[in-house]
Amino acid sequence: MRSPDTAMVRAASIRPLLVKEFRGVITGRALWTMLLILCPLVGYSFFQAVSLYGEASAAARDAPALATGLSPLDGVLVPTFGAFYLAVTLLFPFVAIRALGREKETGALRLLVQLPYPVPTLIAAKMAAAMVAWLISVIPALSALVLWRAFGGHLYVLETGNLLLGHLLYGLLVAAIALAAASIAESSATAAIITLAVTIGSWVLDFALAGQTGILDSLSRLSLTQTLRTFEQGLLPAGLVLGMAAAIGGFATLAGIWLHPGVSLHAKLLRSILCVAAVAFVFALAATTTRTSLDLTEDQRNSFSPADQRALPNLRGRLDITVHLAPEDPRYTDLRRSVLAKLERTLPNGRNRLAAGQSIIGSTSEASYGDVEYSYAGRSARSPSTNEREILPLIYELAGVPVPAPASGADYPGYPLVANASAALVWFLGGLPVLIGTAWWLSSRVPRTFLKPVEPGGVS
Repeated sequence: MRSPDTAMVRAASIRPLLVKEFRGVITGRALWTMLLILCPLVGYSFFQAVSLYGEASAAARDAPALATGLSPLDGVLVPTFGAFYLAVTLLFPFVAIRALGREKETGALRLLVQLPYPVPTLIAAKMAAAMVAWLISVIPALSALVLWRAFGGHLYVLETGNLLLGHLLYGLLVAAIALAAASIAESSATAAIITLAVTIGSWVLDFALAGQTGILDSLSRLSLTQTLRTFEQGLLPAGLVLGMAAAIGGFATLAGIWLHPGVSLHAKLLRSILCVAAVAFVFALAATTTRTSLDLTEDQRNSFSPADQRALPNLRGRLDITVHLAPEDPRYTDLRRSVLAKLERTLPNGRNRLAAGQSIIGSTSEASYGDVEYSYAGRSARSPSTNEREILPLIYELAGVPVPAPASGADYPGYPLVANASAALVWFLGGLPVLIGTAWWLSSRVPRTFLKPVEPGGVS
């Protein structure tokens, strides 16, 4: 027979809880202040991006071959959303912390945990409210996409949607970190300092360990700034999505562990250790077994030609690549982008394991510095080239297979556009702030909604 407490939990509706959380976000000053700050940030970034894109497009008129390098993803979308990323990193934590920090400071948390809602439900409601806040915050950036289309610009649905997905996952990760910090800290100010220490500290980690190898390279990949770069390149990586989902769930779980004031510190610490261990296991799983990624760019810049994409997976042997270049050498960066990363995506199984991920990065004093050695089935060859058109025939020769004939198909045309973005400044510095201010005023007029006590038979 079910206990009365269990019946209360099952019968309680989550709707009043969601109404409370959503109203707390919408009526708070933090969200609307962030929106007002986003207007000039996103607007100026968009204006600059369109202006620079127009200058490059004007040059393409005299040299049509330059048009193939004009992609709205690189020229307009990534710079515009870069301003949004900055605001989410520095300002969005204050919006997410408000959902919990104020309840701890006023003592309302002790009343909230006595309601017939399990702790996971409380945290899920707060994460849902944070997601709603992110969806409202992205409005200035979305309006930039609308303006770009109004100017006659081109948007490819898949790469645009992939970029939005990356920013959504990043925003939820920042919100989960903020909730965990608010749950652990005694005040909102302390929680904000902890969250900013994590987000800004990841910048320091990224810059300090950039170009390193081995364990240091693995540590640099934990930087939050690394999470968006793959999406900005037009890739949808299964391993990264799994890792970000695990991190979001891990921080949300930590928030739930430290939420209840009636649980002993010893129990919270033990549960936290188990949570961190579980997330670390998922990270290891994502790093070692999940290497699948989809190239969602319109120009397929992250992939070889269709003929090579079909031929390379048929190489059943192991391809070892030894790179004799310093990490800071631009040639290594070029080789990594144009060849090694594509090979890792094209040859993901164990039989085609690449030594590129464990490559020997030599010093400038080596006699072989500048060479890249390729070994396959007992045969090897060296080449200083970083161009895939020279490296792929070399690999086919080592494997003893003919070079595939190029498939016929239309080349990426590029999308040059010269547009006057002055209207964008009028919108971002005038029209949109006025609408946001009006919406802020209207939100303050929303009647208050309180949670009523829940009786065993349901919600009264």
